[in-house]
Amino acid sequence: MAYCATSHTPHISPKSSSSPRNALIRSRNRLTVVPIRFPPKISSNVLKFDRIRPPIRASSAQLMEQNVGSRVPTIVDVDLGNRSYPIYIGSGLLDQPHLLQRHVHGKRVLVVTNTTVAPLYLDKVVSALTDGNSSVSVESVILPDGEKYKNMETLMKVFDKAIESRFDRRATFVALGGGVIGDMCGFAAAAFLRGVNFIQIPTTVMAQVDSSVGGKTGINHALGKNLIGAFYQPQCVLVDTDTLNTLPDREIASGIAEVVKYGLIRDVEFFEWQEKNMNALLARDPNALAYAIKRSCENKAEVVSLDEKESGLRATLNLGHTFGHAIEAGFGYGQWLHGEAVAAGTVMAVDMSHRLGWIDESIVKRVYNILQAANLPIAPPECMTVEMFKSYMAVDKKVADGLLRLILLKGPLGNCVFTGDYDRKALDETLHAFCKS
Repeated sequence: MAYCATSHTPHISPKSSSSPRNALIRSRNRLTVVPIRFPPKISSNVLKFDRIRPPIRASSAQLMEQNVGSRVPTIVDVDLGNRSYPIYIGSGLLDQPHLLQRHVHGKRVLVVTNTTVAPLYLDKVVSALTDGNSSVSVESVILPDGEKYKNMETLMKVFDKAIESRFDRRATFVALGGGVIGDMCGFAAAAFLRGVNFIQIPTTVMAQVDSSVGGKTGINHALGKNLIGAFYQPQCVLVDTDTLNTLPDREIASGIAEVVKYGLIRDVEFFEWQEKNMNALLARDPNALAYAIKRSCENKAEVVSLDEKESGLRATLNLGHTFGHAIEAGFGYGQWLHGEAVAAGTVMAVDMSHRLGWIDESIVKRVYNILQAANLPIAPPECMTVEMFKSYMAVDKKVADGLLRLILLKGPLGNCVFTGDYDRKALDETLHAFCKS
């Protein structure tokens, strides 16, 4: 397959300066940022799945009642019966050893991290695992950093370390890093000795709001993203929001793409909150970030509890991902961050939804505005062609019996469908509108 020429700067403008879409972008109204406002508890509404969405259990008031400096974590539960687990969210959680130690079942721990995160947080995590608990021994494996290393060759380094160190089935693997580390460590835990316990300690916005929750693990293949993997749930997810202090601005923005997704597909009040508070999120306001992480985790936990193995409802969490994964594979893994590709893919999915007549133009404008306010791309790299998109999308995990199923918006904001029942002409028109050929 053809690959794009490499570039590290996201292309953020659609290709044709004469298109109505470009006129819309040039004349866009800038968002007004006001002091942080927390919407009320999420109310029920109906997705296009004939499934009533129950109200999220934890209320936003809980976060407001706690000071940012509080060391008491907010807890969001992922309800999976006897495999349920907590998501701990808060500041300074790595300084609370009991949170991690209660989820270590044996005496051997393998921390999987990368060359960027290890110098920052590895020692702190080792201390948290061993403080007052001398019976636990901790080893680590430090992998190269980046999406381009999310492959079988790198994964083998985890297995090599575990086997050489003679880890057994009572071992616990700990993922310390972003989405790439979480996905690979989780997959290694699922496969090593046919399954050992593992813990997620996500250190990026992307991982904290999305990838660390729900048990999706895996690696990439040259022909497609995340095609090799397993559903395998962690013992817990520990989100120490202090780890975001060392995150580059580009990574902050990338994670916000997944935050925006939740509002678009199922939580309109959260989307409206984001529109009013985007500058606060980008400025790393601790209250804003903590609230966005909590609300995102509530949404993700609820969906996972209803549809763990992605038989339908959970697929809606992939809004923009089919287009976005094609961008990542075609452009070259790591050239764009995952959230950057998802942002451009979301714009394409929204464009297609509008062409189908399923949403009105006001939603299209709001999506453009919020993603631009987040400093995210609103179009794919110029080198992506129609044929490249079609080639990579043909091997997407949501293809069933040769039919490409997509997540598209339909109806009022906050509603979506997962469907293969759409006019193929609309897909072709969207691809041609965003690609040179």
